[in-house]
Amino acid sequence: MQGTVYKSTGSWYQVKAENGEFYECRIKGKFRIQGIKSTNPVAVGDVVVFDIEEGLEGKTGVIKKIKERENYIIRKSVNLSKQTHIIASNIDQVFLLITLNNPPTLTTFIDRFLVTAEAYDITAVLLFNKVDTYSVEELAEVKYLAELYRSAGYECIGISAKKGKNVDKVKDKMLGKTSMISGHSGTGKSTLINAIEPSLDLKTSEISKQHSQGQHTTTFAEMFDLSFDARIIDTPGIKGFGVVDMDREEIGDYFPEFFERKQECRFNNCMHIEEPKCAIKDALEEGEIAWSRYKSYLQIMEGENDNYRIDQYQK
Repeated sequence: MQGTVYKSTGSWYQVKAENGEFYECRIKGKFRIQGIKSTNPVAVGDVVVFDIEEGLEGKTGVIKKIKERENYIIRKSVNLSKQTHIIASNIDQVFLLITLNNPPTLTTFIDRFLVTAEAYDITAVLLFNKVDTYSVEELAEVKYLAELYRSAGYECIGISAKKGKNVDKVKDKMLGKTSMISGHSGTGKSTLINAIEPSLDLKTSEISKQHSQGQHTTTFAEMFDLSFDARIIDTPGIKGFGVVDMDREEIGDYFPEFFERKQECRFNNCMHIEEPKCAIKDALEEGEIAWSRYKSYLQIMEGENDNYRIDQYQK
């Protein structure tokens, strides 16, 4: 039988077969895919081939094969830096939830996430959540960040998942697609999904006042069929986002505002660091490229570890 993985718990996988039935499946032994050393060989969104096992209700199976993935979102594992973790696969678009504070989302985290989405050809939309809670000064900061990323080519939407502001815009973008929602714990992923599809009634929890961190309410990635011709993948909150397996020469191509200017550089193999007559550095000096984006680029080029923890930035 063939089906799509809707939930992964690390040892069991909930698979929706082509006949619409759900089966609890597992894998036998080590499962290697195209040399990817991943902590989770089977990911939500994977299309798999499985055999039915004789169970109590005949609804258990063994996964035999994973069909070729169209794309996937992958990151370095926080605790095992040499291994990777595939968050989800076969995605049409990803929504990254961003909050200015409570908890803070750093531009370094946003940029690394966007670089990975670009590398695997996944459309990314930035959702600035909790706009109903911000002061005038904080709203100005949100607008500044949104304009920064719009100038880099990304769609940005200010929302309030709790109050329902602009949730309809998000739903419109989801029609006919499989979308993934990601971000730090506490940015409002489950609250947004509940606003999009109240019948799901996902568990949410309050922010930790001591550390301004969200409590983990989603333990495993899970996909849901929605009532309006769309599927959504809810993911656990992530603290760090390590970029995986990118050559230094290609990293600049995953910054859209760099890529569109690279032909103007004097050298066709320009790395945009020390070379003379570099169009990216010129645009930086002219204010056409944000310094925060260039800083993120340099950090990725230098291979700095991205295991950022939100509490490192708390006083």
